[in-house]
Amino acid sequence: MPERKQRMKRKLNHGGDWAGFKEEFGYDPLDFSMNVNPMGMPDAVRKAIADSAADAWKYPDPLCRRLVDAIAEYEHCSSEHVLCGCGAADIIYRAVLAEAPTRALVTAPTFGEYEEALSLTGCEVISYMLRENSNFRIGEDILEYIEETVDMVFLCEPNNPTGVTTDRKLLEKIIEKCGETRTRLIVDECFNDFLENPEMHSLKGYIEKSDRLLILKALTKNFSMAGVRLGYCLCSDRIALERMRRSGQPWPVSVLAQNAGIAAFECADRLADLGKVTAVERRYLLGEMRKTGLNPVESEANYILFKAETGLESYLRNKGILIRNCSNYRGLGEGWFRTAVRTRKENEKLIEEMRSWANEKD
Repeated sequence: MPERKQRMKRKLNHGGDWAGFKEEFGYDPLDFSMNVNPMGMPDAVRKAIADSAADAWKYPDPLCRRLVDAIAEYEHCSSEHVLCGCGAADIIYRAVLAEAPTRALVTAPTFGEYEEALSLTGCEVISYMLRENSNFRIGEDILEYIEETVDMVFLCEPNNPTGVTTDRKLLEKIIEKCGETRTRLIVDECFNDFLENPEMHSLKGYIEKSDRLLILKALTKNFSMAGVRLGYCLCSDRIALERMRRSGQPWPVSVLAQNAGIAAFECADRLADLGKVTAVERRYLLGEMRKTGLNPVESEANYILFKAETGLESYLRNKGILIRNCSNYRGLGEGWFRTAVRTRKENEKLIEEMRSWANEKD
């Protein structure tokens, strides 16, 4: 075994710290801490990135014109309603900096970057707490939180880290309420493609109907492009999009990322069965995890939230497997973890080691 390298430990806000693992152990982990498509990056995207090296001496198109057109065709919307960024996180920060909200509503637990971005403007964050006894599902009472004094609402659909979606009729009521209060509603659909019926849950059909709605998307998860950094949003409020464009650096998407995105949308048919394949493996993991004595949340996405004794994380790490420690999520705390849904062979390896840990613990 390679000698472990020691470095000062840093608490990171996200999973996917393969670099820290490799520095410590000398080899790549089996990474269940990040939720990307386990089928990997399409060959066409990989080739587009390699071919882009010849044009890397140029500044990238600041308006991402060819990429925007490809997104508009894929999403069946106007190109004027698309804005690209350096990953979904870039769009989140641009939206907050552009509108500088004074009060915002965020569910908890949920993706931490919403609150991180809001903290930059000194915004007061109101937490709508999701409860374990209701499977972390949003209830009708959230409508009572949306008032004229609330400038911005963040919803993650499906939610990260719970993998739970909100009832479609309730989402429609939230859109209507935000329209009445003139509240910006940002719906994060970055994991929508992993649902069994993604088109049925997406709210992009409401973009033309509500200028208060902004849908956040990325190629990070579905096309396994986390390292490329490419995200975008859909919104019919062109003034808001222009403010967002001016709220960050002028070249947010590199030449390589733009060409990779164009290539990805040209082979987007590979996503057709993604939700169904994910569902099969998710059900396998849920069932096997319960057999080991764990009590996972009934997820609908490509990741599963569960409770376990803290020794599980270190045990799996020493076996070369990373899971996501969710103790830094507001509303969770110690003992909560998240695992990705990967291929059957990889999922079987995870379950095998979970069983071994359970047997040793007993």
